[in-house]
Amino acid sequence: MERKYYEAYDDRYRQIHSQNLQWFYDDPTPIVIETVKEFGIPQSQKILELGCGEGRDAYGLLQMGYEVLATDISEAAIQYARNKWPQYGKNFAVLDCIDGKLEEKFDFIYAVAVVHMLVEDAHRDAFYRFIRNHLTETGTALICTMGDGTIERQTDINTAFDLQTRTHEQTGKQVQIASTSCRMVSFDTLRKELQRNGLVILQEGITAAPPDFPQLMHAIVKTNV
Repeated sequence: MERKYYEAYDDRYRQIHSQNLQWFYDDPTPIVIETVKEFGIPQSQKILELGCGEGRDAYGLLQMGYEVLATDISEAAIQYARNKWPQYGKNFAVLDCIDGKLEEKFDFIYAVAVVHMLVEDAHRDAFYRFIRNHLTETGTALICTMGDGTIERQTDINTAFDLQTRTHEQTGKQVQIASTSCRMVSFDTLRKELQRNGLVILQEGITAAPPDFPQLMHAIVKTNV
């Protein structure tokens, strides 16, 4: 079966983990906790993370007592998180939210630096529809994506699996990893994408997930029902 371009991150995690390295830092994304507190999401409500990677944001919420299902398309990333925090192994699961679905709905869904990996409109729309279809009627979602709100650019999906030399930030080591994919959109494009997929923006702005992402666009949304 031909692999989808956005699965290249699974290669990257495998390549990094095989060298006993971790790709991202452990610092949690501040706006995730801020949003949970601002919207008064109680620990009894269900939280879903899309694209959890190595698990840093989910781990922060789990430590605070929240019930989180953290998902990622990468089996390597999920296994890494389970090995790192075995006490929360059941909270991490493999999921392709573009083609897959879950049988439950959630009161809060968040995705940090995920949607920018989706280049094609059909995949981006499927991502937003997954969020809409898996939110409760009163639920909210936080979407963070790379960009400054104005720039529009994208990579060639045909090069997603190509090896490139990158510097591993935590060690300074030169590593060969998959190129992956990236599409940055303006706020105007992001608003149109969300609207056509049945999501209403409650807040938007610029945030960060330092040190990995010094600048991110963000939108807090709900369904339009």
